[in-house]
Amino acid sequence: MDTPEGVDGRLTLRDGRVLAYHEWGVPDGIPVLRLQGTPGSRFSRYPKPEVWERLGVRVIMADRPGYGASTRMPGRGVASVADDLIELLDHLGIDRFPVIGGSGGGPHVLALAARHPQRVSAATVVVGAAPLTDEDIPHLIGLNAESYRRIRDGGWDGVHPLLVEVREKILVDPLAGFREALRDAPPEDQAVMDDPAWQETLRQSVTEALRPGAEGWSDEAIALFEWDIAPEDVAVHIVWWHSRHDANVPIRAARRVVDRLPSVDFRLWEGGHLETFHREEELLRDLLAR
Repeated sequence: MDTPEGVDGRLTLRDGRVLAYHEWGVPDGIPVLRLQGTPGSRFSRYPKPEVWERLGVRVIMADRPGYGASTRMPGRGVASVADDLIELLDHLGIDRFPVIGGSGGGPHVLALAARHPQRVSAATVVVGAAPLTDEDIPHLIGLNAESYRRIRDGGWDGVHPLLVEVREKILVDPLAGFREALRDAPPEDQAVMDDPAWQETLRQSVTEALRPGAEGWSDEAIALFEWDIAPEDVAVHIVWWHSRHDANVPIRAARRVVDRLPSVDFRLWEGGHLETFHREEELLRDLLAR
């Protein structure tokens, strides 16, 4: 596939794995680490780059293990990804940085704030993933409910065949595959999926994310099911934005994590899981002001 505009890079980590990353926005701007959702890649950008240019930010994104061009790390949690990102920022010469992560990127923000708080200048979680319970199932889209059941009952071997099947459908037609996965999402999310700019970015992002296979996605599903960090260990103030009608991460699940964070500002929107599409500038302005 064609590499998008910006700087596409590779870093060989201390353990020999490769970490792929991409830099967007203003090359000499304010560094912002942006952690994408699940499944996503370093190409999971906001589709209107003029916002980043207007704010003067240099947005850094990286493929997590097993996605895109980053080496898989079987059995990984969220903590090891935080350590990988610190290696990347050391490589780029960035000491302290603001970080924002959405959906599956949210727990990785918390991992950074727990393991490397001295490096994080400000942290935002947006519709962040949270550990689920059986009582959450009626509030979930079908794919997430089935993924939860398969992990609960069969672990990686349970969820991997499901995600292999979903991956194949997505790669044949990314938009149609994504729409099928979110067919029972709220109307607000359906409206976002109708936006041509969102669709173009989705195709590029998810095609790259799932290009190596479904293994990275399966590893991440397990990592998000049971975290290897505790919310109580997060040593940075967190601003957590969530949507009242989120069917990917029900608000009840998010609240269970938020209630355990030592320092947090919990902010609610109307809308669904994709509400962030309308909020990029608001989110970044708030992050940069802290």
